[in-house]
Amino acid sequence: MREPVTRLDDLTRRAAAADPDGVCVRTDRGDALTFAELERRVSGCAARIRSLVGGPGAVVAVTSVLHPDFAVAYFGTLRAGNVVVPVNPMLRAKGLAELVAASGARLVLTTPEIAEQLPGGVPTLDLGDRALWDSGPPADVLADLPAVGPDDVASVHFTSGTTGEPKGVRQTHRNLAVNAAQTVYAHGLDAGSVTLNHLPTYHPMHLNSALFAGAEQVLATDPDLAASLRTANEARATRYYSLPMRLSRLAVRADLPDLRLETVEAVFSGGSALPVPAARALSEHFGIPVLQGYGLAETAPMTHCGSRTRPKEGSCGPPVPGTECRIVDLTTGRALGPGGRGEIQVRGPQLMRGYLGEPDGAALDAEGWFATGDVGQVDEDGYLFVVDRLKDVFKCDNWLVSPQEIERVLLGHPDVVDCVVVDHPDEFSGAVAAALVVPRDGTGPEALGAIASDVNSGLPYYQHVRHIRAVDEIARSGGGKVRRQDLRRLFEILLTAGD
Repeated sequence: MREPVTRLDDLTRRAAAADPDGVCVRTDRGDALTFAELERRVSGCAARIRSLVGGPGAVVAVTSVLHPDFAVAYFGTLRAGNVVVPVNPMLRAKGLAELVAASGARLVLTTPEIAEQLPGGVPTLDLGDRALWDSGPPADVLADLPAVGPDDVASVHFTSGTTGEPKGVRQTHRNLAVNAAQTVYAHGLDAGSVTLNHLPTYHPMHLNSALFAGAEQVLATDPDLAASLRTANEARATRYYSLPMRLSRLAVRADLPDLRLETVEAVFSGGSALPVPAARALSEHFGIPVLQGYGLAETAPMTHCGSRTRPKEGSCGPPVPGTECRIVDLTTGRALGPGGRGEIQVRGPQLMRGYLGEPDGAALDAEGWFATGDVGQVDEDGYLFVVDRLKDVFKCDNWLVSPQEIERVLLGHPDVVDCVVVDHPDEFSGAVAAALVVPRDGTGPEALGAIASDVNSGLPYYQHVRHIRAVDEIARSGGGKVRRQDLRRLFEILLTAGD
């Protein structure tokens, strides 16, 4: 693995020096920046930010739209010596206001549409205003860079809040720079790579790793799956990044036999579990590995990645370089051997400095291990298999039940497009499995009982789906994760309405 940079905004400077005229990032709509243009705009943006909020250490929120402007604002904030807070552009007014307030942001770089939703008091700048990037002579910024060390906080990344209120994760320059190097190694990136991001938002992981490698980034903004594949072929992309929900839908498209990936060598998925049937179908069709990664905001974010040369179905692969992983018993905390199922704990240089408002290292144990809150197991080769979120697991007749395990079986049913399983209180068993499913087109409500019966025939009794309801779609976060507590409430409403 290559040595990481010391401060994260060195990524743009180094890439510009190595290949100034190379295309750094472009969209399927024609917007593009060379490495030299990105570096120039980053310095101009830094000058403007410093004139408004000063530095170092002031917090600046940046809407993570899938556009080159986000890259300018992200690294411009860091070049100014300040802390960047990526903001999900899909948040509604209340969520936006709460996140900005929680982060302590003194400035928000966003779109005019989103700025209108924010309360007064925090100044905003238009991400698309080119005057923002051209303000101030870049030489002044380069000659007077704020002193920033590897262990200073670079970013506050808020967790998705799928199992509770979002937490602000303080990520240092070292955390993010190391993880960029780890990602480059795990994904096999170099200066000749072309990465295609078919994602709803711009994730810093993909931005940082591509810049570290000096690779071209292509942003596929059209949500249509077939359009993203055409863009990948036109761009001669070598890596294709997407979300599990999008890949799952691609795997069941009627026109999949007509779709091709001509130059892509691997498809990567992350954010939540990718169903094995979907990964298998796409891998067999395109003739390339479809791989799952694992990580959290607290790990900046990646700790594991599926192997391009030795993939294993359902696995998130081995740890990335410099990372340790262990499984501990849910009751005793004792470390378990290969095959043992328990909580996933990780340790490595990408581990966060701490949560916002908490002392440094408060979330780690005395030996530096971080408890992820996920349940999984590791095989004899060190490959990780994630079973479920610890808070989502429940007991039926004292048997531990994983909703994700049931979901994987449901998603293998030919009449199910998407689904989520939650626990439902039961007088005798404590809790039983309840499913919300998106049926395939043409599947009537009378078929729900048959779907549950088919699925249950392959499951032990304590994992049986006891209640099932149809929905038009499964609500997910921008990262593709489900908020199970919200869907549990939705199920209760549907169950009451049907009784």
